[in-house]
Amino acid sequence: MAQEKKSSGIPAFAGIVIIVAVIVGYLIYYFVLGNGGNFQDGNHDNKPLPNNFLGIMFKGGAIVPWLIGILLIVLTFAIERFLTIQAAKGKGSVETFVRRIRELLSNGNINEAIAECDKQRGSVANVLRSGLVKYGQVEGDTNLDKEAKIAAIEKALEEATALELPMLSKNLVIMSTCASISTLVGLLGTVFGMIKAFAALANAGAPDAIGLANGISEALINTALGIGAAALGIIFYNLFTNLIDSLTYGMDEAGFSIVQTYSATHKER
Repeated sequence: MAQEKKSSGIPAFAGIVIIVAVIVGYLIYYFVLGNGGNFQDGNHDNKPLPNNFLGIMFKGGAIVPWLIGILLIVLTFAIERFLTIQAAKGKGSVETFVRRIRELLSNGNINEAIAECDKQRGSVANVLRSGLVKYGQVEGDTNLDKEAKIAAIEKALEEATALELPMLSKNLVIMSTCASISTLVGLLGTVFGMIKAFAALANAGAPDAIGLANGISEALINTALGIGAAALGIIFYNLFTNLIDSLTYGMDEAGFSIVQTYSATHKER
């Protein structure tokens, strides 16, 4: 039941983050980018001041706050995943921890090994603890042969790993989705800006190179923001995927060590 409550709460958290990020994006757009100090005569309806990047971004149009929101979503979940993965590693070095568990098992100190898992904490320690608890249970079971005991330990390790992995990869799909759509949203804003710029040029009745150049530069702000958000999303997604793969490898290696230690220290009965 506790696991179900935890799983059902995460989508709500993700939804809140997305809504808040979009709202903050609009607030930044109107109150920071649209601040009168960024424009001629203090009015955001006028042209931006020379070389004022915030004013130019504001002139990018209504798509800009959405792009800011996407960027904030990526950054928020990047921080959230970083903290989660750091917690999953536990308090100390995973390699040192696994080596310590192997030594304790070789000496038959199962309870001390479980105590080490409680000290270490994190996903690797949780997986190892499940395997060690099963290790202690099957050790005194005279109704099972050696192969059945090893199979029971392996099953306990696999079940514990299956519970830990979804927690590690939560919200990565949102980050990858933001990385995929941000460029498209940016291009959409650029297209709207180009349509607006050329429409204004057509209505003017005479070529206005300066006005056209300003319109195009403002339109391209959307593309720049979209590409920037996509780049960060891809970088963070690949980084966290690599960290999760490393943790998964650590879990598998630790579980394999437990099984091998049991197999080496127990003879067939």
